[in-house]
Amino acid sequence: MSGELDRLIHEPARLRILTILSGVDVGDFNFLLNTLGLTKGNLSSHMDKLDKAGYVAVNKTFNGRVPHTDFRITPEGRQALADYWSALDAIRQLRDNLPEEE
Repeated sequence: MSGELDRLIHEPARLRILTILSGVDVGDFNFLLNTLGLTKGNLSSHMDKLDKAGYVAVNKTFNGRVPHTDFRITPEGRQALADYWSALDAIRQLRDNLPEEE
């Protein structure tokens, strides 16, 4: 970890997505859509970026003729999220160690 915040994760919607996925085995599109309050297009765009980065795995199937998409956080995504929180903690530690103003 370089101590820098991962800009891909730093975007609030993607941070929320990864945080939610880190707490469940799998999250489907509708679950994330309802939980996050995003539009379908916005959620799709964020998931595409996370998928391309290797942070989430996407599984697309059909229930009859109805498409069904599941998402899982990957080990790489889990590590990137842990590194993100560590970098944020390091920033907070710097703030906490600043000398008191007089």
